[in-house]
Amino acid sequence: MSHPTPFAPGTFTWALGIEDTCVYPPDDGPPLDEHALTDHTARMGQDLAMAAGTGATALRYGLSWPVTNPAPGVFDWSAVDRAVDLAQEMGLTLVADLVHYGTPRWLPDAFADPGYPDGVAAFAGAVAERYGDRLRCFTPLNEPVTTASFCGLRGVWPPYRTGWAGWVEVVTGIALGVVRSVAAIRRAQPDAVVVHVEAATDIRAGDPALEGQAELLRGLGWLPTDLVLGKVDASHPLHGWLVANGARPDRLAELVDHPATIDVVGVNYYPDLTPRRLVQVDGAPVQVSYDRGAAGLRDAVEGFVHRYGLPVAITETSVEGDDERRAAWLAASVDEVAALRADGYDLRAYTWWPLFDFVDWSWAAGGRNVEEFAVATPLADGSVTVAPAPPLGRPADGRTPFLRRMGLVRLDEVSQGRPLVRTPTPVVGRYADIARAGAPGLSPDPEEVAP
Repeated sequence: MSHPTPFAPGTFTWALGIEDTCVYPPDDGPPLDEHALTDHTARMGQDLAMAAGTGATALRYGLSWPVTNPAPGVFDWSAVDRAVDLAQEMGLTLVADLVHYGTPRWLPDAFADPGYPDGVAAFAGAVAERYGDRLRCFTPLNEPVTTASFCGLRGVWPPYRTGWAGWVEVVTGIALGVVRSVAAIRRAQPDAVVVHVEAATDIRAGDPALEGQAELLRGLGWLPTDLVLGKVDASHPLHGWLVANGARPDRLAELVDHPATIDVVGVNYYPDLTPRRLVQVDGAPVQVSYDRGAAGLRDAVEGFVHRYGLPVAITETSVEGDDERRAAWLAASVDEVAALRADGYDLRAYTWWPLFDFVDWSWAAGGRNVEEFAVATPLADGSVTVAPAPPLGRPADGRTPFLRRMGLVRLDEVSQGRPLVRTPTPVVGRYADIARAGAPGLSPDPEEVAP
């Protein structure tokens, strides 16, 4: 079975994603490899068949760079070969997720390593050359702004930088890596589809005194994509801030002179995680997550369209909770996508992420909460306390405490150390009905859709 190339003009793609965070610390610390933690590595065929059975025609899929490229110029293609072959058999188009928060151990300073931009470009070029027309859609790096937070600002993942100087060092390295990766992909495949995926930033000041900080954070949400697209010259409002925080002038100049050409901007939005209020807690500004629902999704899409003037795709969305809550968000978010398309926005795809539940990122941190936001908890007396999410458990107690209920398919641990059981939820059927009904909102012109 063949389908139009995802993200092509005049088409709409129903997609899914398999959580593929892949972080292998260079000091041989515990890895965070979601393909292994969710047993996808062993159950690849079953998982891809489940994806194909939902009516989705595309799957965002991680190529696990730290595993696939274990040494400079050395590649183990076995897992990727199998995924590509299976996807073709099942009528799924893979959107290759080249970097998802982690780098190979041979880059000891990860995204801050001098060898990173050329190293990741070599990987991107090798993938594009090896798979030719079997892999045509590429995401050079998932969520630059989130990567910079975890790796450059808060020291959670390699290279463990902290503070704004660390953020700048990591984000400029990431941007150079994206630009050089896109160039390498296009040398191998001039007509490849490049999907630049970024997390939406939705931050509002809960205290007027914090509006300046909120404005900075909103600006930083755009900055990685601005860098990749060559928009950060001396006239950019954050150019001086970058230089003051250690950005190298030669790197900024290269990004302006050699911007990436991307085809689609992917927008990642979670209604209960993306929106944040900035409040004062013990004299320090703290981001507190809250639910903005479909209004926040519309704001995110409109923001990217108006800023960059490029086609957009929803490349991640879902909500955590029981079947009823997830079904409600599926319906609300698809309705909003239909409304956006009816309003004339060039919105080309919808991706529920993830297909199945995943293991919380705190697993590799010994159970310690690693998110950048806090949560507001109502108390019995009517007051509200703001604090980081508590630890979920200890890895030694098994994966159950860490399983995040965000998938169309439920994962359950019957006994510790045994494979996770996959159980489709009723939301799978709802997604399948919606996907098989066709494009939401404006229908594509049949003459513009390739057979």
